[in-house]
Amino acid sequence: MGSYVVFPGEKVPIKAWVKDLSHPIEEEAMKQLQNLAKMPFIHKHIAVCPDVHWGNGTSVGTVIATKGAIIPAAVGVDIGCGMMAVKLNITASDLPSNLLAVRSAIEAAVPHGRTNNGGPGDRGAWGSVQTPVFHAWSLLQGGYSRLCDKHPRLAHPSVVQHLGTLGTGNHFIELCWDTADGVWVMLHSGSRGVGNKIGSHFIQKAKEDMQRYFISLPDANLAYLPEGSEHFDDYMEAVGWAQDYARINRELMMNATIDAIATVIPQAVALPVTAVNCHHNYVSRENHYGENILVTRKGAVQARTGTLGIIPGSMGAKSFIVKGKGCAESFHSCSHGAGRKMSRTQAKKIFSLVDHAKATAGVECRKDADVIDETPMAYKDIDEVMRSQSDLVDIVYTLKQVVCVKG
Repeated sequence: MGSYVVFPGEKVPIKAWVKDLSHPIEEEAMKQLQNLAKMPFIHKHIAVCPDVHWGNGTSVGTVIATKGAIIPAAVGVDIGCGMMAVKLNITASDLPSNLLAVRSAIEAAVPHGRTNNGGPGDRGAWGSVQTPVFHAWSLLQGGYSRLCDKHPRLAHPSVVQHLGTLGTGNHFIELCWDTADGVWVMLHSGSRGVGNKIGSHFIQKAKEDMQRYFISLPDANLAYLPEGSEHFDDYMEAVGWAQDYARINRELMMNATIDAIATVIPQAVALPVTAVNCHHNYVSRENHYGENILVTRKGAVQARTGTLGIIPGSMGAKSFIVKGKGCAESFHSCSHGAGRKMSRTQAKKIFSLVDHAKATAGVECRKDADVIDETPMAYKDIDEVMRSQSDLVDIVYTLKQVVCVKG
């Protein structure tokens, strides 16, 4: 189990951890990987995690090591998207038999979803920004002002109102228990609307540069910024800022969630030594194979030796706290989740509310038509995914969610 399969690429090979999957790499994702393998600045090879599937820009579940250039669309628009998990001091026996009150308390404490096209009154933004959010914003405001001075299009009307909020899609807040009846809070979100602004702006700048210099690409979404070019440093600064925003966003939501749980279970408090906070859509400067390079993880988690990470399943499936094994061939990376096996549109066509209710039995969560695209059957089997990457990570905790809040 584990270990990778090698697919030849035009300039570099593609190493994919897909041996144990019943739903391996679909044709559209493989085409994206092959196009990526044509780029002249890829370092050594492309690493592909077992949750791989087609994505905007490049396939999700891809680790892209580059020398002297960065591809903004590979990082994407949900810059810094990632996970946070904290263990509580309570056990499963402390939870009420009916968890609706817990779910309702979390939903009241953390803005989630999106209404009014994101305009005034959007339920996914703060109507009245809370004091902890203002304090956190003070750490981010200076950097954001500098970015907007250089690039006015990065200004977002809800940058403060989105801080400490969940968003939509596959973002979630969950209450879970582990195999020893320990209770965890786990959540998934990123840099919200401002991250989208930053990503979209620099993707466009990269595309404009390709046209200006008559650079032909196998896919327009592989437009890149060479190190030393006009926008490279600004992009790297903006990405770093957005990743900080995303991390702080998760911390604020975690604090609000634990406080909300305590309104139902008064003795519940966090055990800080068990906190994990990791990005899975981001770029960082690292050293691999003896060279200083840039690593873009598009739906992948850093898995250095001993580093803790989070690999969630889907609604109704297991999730895992893992410890990295430092595999050189994966650029010290592992999957960021189960990975979709079908598009959101397909899932809505194929599955019914009855199917979704059955798949999420025992989980206090939404069971309406608007979350059918997130139903567990739309995702790969998380056990197969974990078997496929047994040489990348060790499982430390296995979690099963009992409450799931979706945007």
